[in-house]
Amino acid sequence: MIVVSALARALREPERLHSWTLADWDLIVRQARSANLLARLAVILEDRGLADAVPPGPAAHLEAARTLARAQEEAVRREVTHLVKALEGTGVQIVLLKGAAYVFAGLPAARGRIFSDIDILVPDADLAQVEAALMLHGWATTHHDAYDQRYYRKWMHELPPLRHISRNTVVDVHHRILPRTARLKPDSGKLLSSSRQLPGWQRLRVLSPADMVVHSAVHLFFNEEFSNGLRDLADLDALLRHFSGSPAFWPTLAERARELDLARPLHYALRHVSEIFATPVPSRLLHESAPPRGLGALMNALFLRVLQPDHASSRDWLTPFAQRALYIRAHWLRMPPLLLARHLTVKAFKRSEDPVPNHH
Repeated sequence: MIVVSALARALREPERLHSWTLADWDLIVRQARSANLLARLAVILEDRGLADAVPPGPAAHLEAARTLARAQEEAVRREVTHLVKALEGTGVQIVLLKGAAYVFAGLPAARGRIFSDIDILVPDADLAQVEAALMLHGWATTHHDAYDQRYYRKWMHELPPLRHISRNTVVDVHHRILPRTARLKPDSGKLLSSSRQLPGWQRLRVLSPADMVVHSAVHLFFNEEFSNGLRDLADLDALLRHFSGSPAFWPTLAERARELDLARPLHYALRHVSEIFATPVPSRLLHESAPPRGLGALMNALFLRVLQPDHASSRDWLTPFAQRALYIRAHWLRMPPLLLARHLTVKAFKRSEDPVPNHH
């Protein structure tokens, strides 16, 4: 039986810290660092007025994590400014996704968040000129293998990641939120047309609240690896708690997920965020678009094993099976069978030739 991790319990019930021993703190800090949630825990304790109750040892780790998160947020702000400048000649509207969107929209999900890259969404028709403009301003592709280039450009929902040659920052340029070949086919045009301009920025936008949640859900529950799974689920918790202050949010969210053909991933998101973080979700939505009972039980067992800190204390003997099963599932949902078989065969041969495999 899978139990909620010590870290998840700490995030959802921080008031219980008065009963945590130093051994409890040691485990929570280790799990939080492995899950990239140590700064988020620090923010929650600060917001609840509990920071002064943290013992000196753990407090030092929390403060170091907060310092890193603040530095990363400043770096994201600078890098997005560079992106806007690089693309201003194109006239393209840039929609920020995930962490960068949370920062620029001033959302609670941005506080204490750790970043790895910047994700943007642009119209498919503008992809070529966006890539050309970025390359003129110092970004270069990170995948030079001909097969990898074809894989991204023909089948995927994004360009190969672009890394800046001097700053080493990475931007993922999306034209869809799921691959062209995926079984579910959300209309990116609807996401773009419903996006909202950020005050003070002529061409910088973010997704609408419902679309932001739906995108976060599909990103997590269509993914092939879950090293940041608990962090992404914590993002969903923060988004839902914030946006649910509007009475129209929940009906709009459910309707939008159906309209975008993403009701099933939203179901998984709502079920697991309520189970792991006790996020308040209307009970009727917890059952909407649920899979058949047997499949639902299986998926629950798999997801609960991977939505844990990436730490030995959070694994059991079935965790590797769950990781492998969800890796296969993600590829199955992204590609038709013949294309998938070909892709996995090519990657298997490439791995045997290259000691440092490419990861998509």
